[in-house]
Amino acid sequence: MKSVCMFVWNHFTNDARVLRECSALAEAGYEVDLIALQDPKNKELPKEEMRPEGFRVIRVKRQPSILVNALKFAKKTYQWVSEKRTRQIGAGLVGAGLVLLAPFTMLALGAAVGTVLLPQVRKQIVNASAMLEMVFASTKKSYDFYHANDLNTLPQALLAGKVFNKGRIVYDSHEVQTDRTGYGYIQSNLEGWLLPFVDTMMVENHTRAAHNEELYGFYPYVLHNYPFYRPLDFSLRKDLHALLDLPKDEKILLYQGGVQAGRGLEQLVLAAKDFKEGTLVMIGDGKLKPTIQQLIETEGVGDRVKMIDKVPVEALPYYTMNAYLGFQVLNNVCFNHYSASSNKLFEYLMAEVPVVSCDFPEIERVVAGNDVGVLVDSHDPQSIADGVNRLIEDQALYARVKENTKTAREKYNWDLEKEALLNVYANAAERKLPIMKDGAPKPVQS
Repeated sequence: MKSVCMFVWNHFTNDARVLRECSALAEAGYEVDLIALQDPKNKELPKEEMRPEGFRVIRVKRQPSILVNALKFAKKTYQWVSEKRTRQIGAGLVGAGLVLLAPFTMLALGAAVGTVLLPQVRKQIVNASAMLEMVFASTKKSYDFYHANDLNTLPQALLAGKVFNKGRIVYDSHEVQTDRTGYGYIQSNLEGWLLPFVDTMMVENHTRAAHNEELYGFYPYVLHNYPFYRPLDFSLRKDLHALLDLPKDEKILLYQGGVQAGRGLEQLVLAAKDFKEGTLVMIGDGKLKPTIQQLIETEGVGDRVKMIDKVPVEALPYYTMNAYLGFQVLNNVCFNHYSASSNKLFEYLMAEVPVVSCDFPEIERVVAGNDVGVLVDSHDPQSIADGVNRLIEDQALYARVKENTKTAREKYNWDLEKEALLNVYANAAERKLPIMKDGAPKPVQS
């Protein structure tokens, strides 16, 4: 049995792509271990679990032990010295200890002060520690494949699969690493530095594959973000109307996904006051959430816009079923956004929900090519509102695009797409590299 060690830089609670990949590999007979991160805010999340899909999840701690122990030591010492009955004795003992253990004390205090006072220093120490914890966890056994999900786990996969063991490196780039928000010079160039050591690579769509060829000279495999195929069992639907105290006939205009910058969420809120009908419902969490909540209050649209915390990825389809339409309105803030065809677009279609979407190439190809919604200028709130109102007022249009989602869900689903993943692994085992669309091999990777 072939074995796979997969890495993901999250807690693995809402990563639909990774869930699909692990499930498909386990179903095909691979032994799969997924190494993820612990969530210190969620004590109920197990450190290790065997998933019902047939793969194991191992979560490693993010905080470096030396820092945690140093801070605990400093806190306990302070509390002990502060007690009245032991103030003098404690101060004397602590003073002696500082002399005898000066090197350790200085190191601990330096680490504590540096990490407390300098957030960026603390962040880098924590991230480096988590990366090493992942590598250590992966070296407890030998695997045939080391699968890195995105650039932030590629160093771990290379260390584990090339330095400590001899396995194939599968690099699964979910994003455009060279042009995405929040990435500086080092992150944007790291991919190019590490790719010569990778055995095979996957990206999300052909626009990104072509971009990859321009940068690096080879055309990677394409693995689309298509969801699990699910029959529409409305008896399992989560009743959003009851949850939000909405009338049963209220149209739910749904956004689901991360509440992050560049996703068009500010424009959605501004557009909401011009919707002829319906309530905008946002399901998800992220750094932008306080900003969106403040914008809702400032614009006075609290009665038109509702927010719900993120839900487990397995449960999300049963919330999506409530929607009259769904939004995919990314902003063109970087090539990563412009070239995207993310999960939510296909999750809407799997639930037979028409979409209001931006007109970026991969998204337009699906929406216009299958006539399953309307395209809008995602930077313009009025354009978004006009798109929504078309689907509300033109019932013939809505009926047509709604009917077309039934065909689309049969086309864009994981039951078909997972064969592409298994093909990547079969070729990686034989060291067959990605090829051009015209069939010409591009043997650039090692």
